[in-house]
Amino acid sequence: MQRIPMDRTKWLTIEELAEYLKMGRTKLYRMAQEGEIPASKVGNQWRFDREEIDQWMKNQRPVSAGQRQEGVAR
Repeated sequence: MQRIPMDRTKWLTIEELAEYLKMGRTKLYRMAQEGEIPASKVGNQWRFDREEIDQWMKNQRPVSAGQRQEGVAR
């Protein structure tokens, strides 16, 4: 079986996501179960869309002081 490089894979396993985000699998399982991170469950396995994860990560950035003063929250 040919292994596709992770940077070309659309759907990530929990192990691949943990490596990609440098986070623990247990924490990611909990976040997926509680709907805190975009995920799909296929049977008993979680899958994560790389593009959705990238967008979710961008949305996790803290609001800057300038944005708070203007009343813009992201």
